[in-house]
Amino acid sequence: MTSQTIQILFVDLALILLLARGFGVLATRLGQPPVIGEIFTGILLGPTLFDGQLAEALFPSAVRPLLTGMADVGVALFMFIIGLELERGVLRGMGRSTVVVAAGSTLLTFALGVGLGFYLLLGHPSDDAAAFVVFLGLSVSVTAFPVLARIIADRGLGRTTVGAFALATAATIDVVAWVALAAIQAFTGGDGQQHWPVLLLLPYVAVMFLVVRPLLRRWLATGGSAGTVRVSRLAAILSGALLSGAATEAMGMHFIFGAFLFGLVMPTEDAERHNDAVAKQTAQLTTVLLPIYFVVAGLKVDLGGLGLGGLLDFGAILLVALLGKLGGTYLAARTQGLPPRASAALGALMNTRGLTELIILGVGLRIGLLDDSLYSLMVVMALVTTAMTGPLLVWIYRRPVEVAAPAVSPELVSTGRPST
Repeated sequence: MTSQTIQILFVDLALILLLARGFGVLATRLGQPPVIGEIFTGILLGPTLFDGQLAEALFPSAVRPLLTGMADVGVALFMFIIGLELERGVLRGMGRSTVVVAAGSTLLTFALGVGLGFYLLLGHPSDDAAAFVVFLGLSVSVTAFPVLARIIADRGLGRTTVGAFALATAATIDVVAWVALAAIQAFTGGDGQQHWPVLLLLPYVAVMFLVVRPLLRRWLATGGSAGTVRVSRLAAILSGALLSGAATEAMGMHFIFGAFLFGLVMPTEDAERHNDAVAKQTAQLTTVLLPIYFVVAGLKVDLGGLGLGGLLDFGAILLVALLGKLGGTYLAARTQGLPPRASAALGALMNTRGLTELIILGVGLRIGLLDDSLYSLMVVMALVTTAMTGPLLVWIYRRPVEVAAPAVSPELVSTGRPST
């Protein structure tokens, strides 16, 4: 690495952090989650403006791999936190109604997304049409659990039945989405790798739960206060998450699955306060590293050449994303006895996508299921649907009312530490 490359890298990092923070604060003042401003920062610095000349001047090819590596570390740590939080939220107290609403929110959107995939194949041909349409169905079906948690906390819905129910449903959808994405990547053999290493995934998961988790439980039980975590212990835990990510990457899967899995296997029995400390301290790292991910993702978004065909494609994508989430969630919630206004509010909350969507789209681009133009349209869809959540809630649920609904774990109201 030359001295000039180091200089540009440092300047880029400072620019990313300052702009992402600034636009994040601006988004918050406009009633939006910070992720909206951070994603906008990435698009602003990308090739959309000035025919890509600004992006090329600010982020030359020698610097981009370095930024990508830092962004990947941030996403891996973020996924570790999500796994750590979801273990407590999803595996405890999930009732039948949560499963029904999660299924309704996902299946209708997925079915519409598959139809959308066949339509988009006309203008975006793929070597694997089946994987393409399934991936499109998945990519419009996700809900961003951590972003949703932030919106619920900011709007004072955390202690309401609708808020807790929304978190439980979104957490369930997130788990299903990561498993489905793992299956898609396994069958497509992303990055040109052979399929057979994927067969190691099931034994690896079994070893993680049956061997690694008990060892972690015994190790965490020795020494230290339950509410604190020493730097050496935090370093060991985060090393485990990164090594787990490296293991799944070696199997031909994405590293996010390994990091997410390590969060899932972290023991929770008598370790809630310890895990809270781990999540908070790790979130401080992701606060710095995740904005880099948004810019790296934005560097691949080019809306400069968007013509009539692109606008029609975007309209179809946005329509499917909205109708599927709002309609599917509303109908499923009504079958479980929720009143109309609460069901509509739940549908608006499930429409939140944010970083979860960006990670999935990044995988799709990496394994060749999305081309650059379609990736750009999908990123804008994620931005628009997430930004719509707040205004929709104001319109539908300005005055929250407590409603009778099956109990969900009260611990869910405190999850979703990361602001993105």
